Amino acid sequence: MIADDHPLVRGALRTALAGVVPEADIVEAGTFEDVTDCLGKGADLDLVLLDLSMPGVQGFSGLMYLRAQHPGTPVVVVSGNEDRGVIRRCIEFGASGFIPKSVDVETMRGAIRDVLDGRAYTPPDVDMSSPMDRETGDLVRRLGSLTPQQVRVLMMLSEGLLNKQIAYELSVSEATVKAHVSAILQKLGVESRTQAVIAASKIAAGQPVAVE
Repeated sequence: MIADDHPLVRGALRTALAGVVPEADIVEAGTFEDVTDCLGKGADLDLVLLDLSMPGVQGFSGLMYLRAQHPGTPVVVVSGNEDRGVIRRCIEFGASGFIPKSVDVETMRGAIRDVLDGRAYTPPDVDMSSPMDRETGDLVRRLGSLTPQQVRVLMMLSEGLLNKQIAYELSVSEATVKAHVSAILQKLGVESRTQAVIAASKIAAGQPVAVE
């Protein structure tokens, strides 16, 4: 699956994939809702090429959701954001690789081959050897413990939706949403939904994660 909201980018990635796996059946998605709809129908994907910024997701929320909901499907982030901290976060949140949109087609193909062969890929000039700081590592683990539905609720909280709006979007009761929010607060170690949103947004932006 190629998940990106820009048709030109999807076309370039399709060309890169065709050079690696000519017989591949490629599905395209322009929104994250398209991604979840496809996966919800039982699509058996060998690889997802995911843009970090597309309609329906903020920061690493799409990656977090896919890793929680479909842990056996490799996800490679393809992004125009080449910040070293962002690349590290993607790998820490379970991405199998990170391909900058600025690289040429042959580099893309090499990266895709690596991932399909079971190896992780990051740009060669990114140092992945140094450990993350303890506080950030703790929050990464906490966010990684959220269930897929809790990730979706946190995504919607970050968009400023109320409980009743989230309940409508997810076709569940408000009581269920409240239970999810309570579980999110407990897992993130915060006391309010505002603090949960702040914590998630700070780590998405690569900022210090302490919540006052």
